[in-house]
Amino acid sequence: MVRRIGILGGTFNPIHIGHLRGALEVAEQFGLDEVRLLPNALPPHREAPRVAASHRLAMVACAVAGEPALRVDDRELKRDKPSYSIDTLESLRAELAEHDQLFMLLGWDAFCGLPTWHRWEELLEHCHILVLQRPDADSDAPQVLRDLLAARSVSDPQALSGPGGQLAFVWQMPLAVSATQIRASLAEAKSVRFLVPDAVLAYIHAHGLYRA
Repeated sequence: MVRRIGILGGTFNPIHIGHLRGALEVAEQFGLDEVRLLPNALPPHREAPRVAASHRLAMVACAVAGEPALRVDDRELKRDKPSYSIDTLESLRAELAEHDQLFMLLGWDAFCGLPTWHRWEELLEHCHILVLQRPDADSDAPQVLRDLLAARSVSDPQALSGPGGQLAFVWQMPLAVSATQIRASLAEAKSVRFLVPDAVLAYIHAHGLYRA
């Protein structure tokens, strides 16, 4: 039986309902066996998070507990080098059967920055890319990505076939939630309840994270 696995990477600093709803909606829409959330250790394109990787991993574990469609994957935290997606995909592919399908979930902004990623042209050799599109996305993709879309995109995401090699857009419920805003609110001792799962909020308070 062909397995269908989604992957969603990020610093998850902290993980919030936008991450979780996006992952769950894709899992349900595509009938995925699971979506794996992979916390980054050393994100190549942004400053390293001040909160330790162990805390960010624990918060993701708290967030997905009890939701069988979502699970945490800590492989990027075990590396002593930047969290390159191509390395993660190669590692995952080595564990899967030849015909199993991998779906990389990317927000529109992340997708637009794809040409700056390490060995980005090789990503589609290992997976399909699902671009999570929201109605408020307003940036334009560079020409090299428009060319890629013209060559590899499919209009119906359900038509993605084979283990990888194609792209599709997936419309998402718009949730204007950002980890940056959550950290700022916590630093000002403001409530972030209902922006993060209660278990994550309890963890944040128990460990004194994001205080000014």
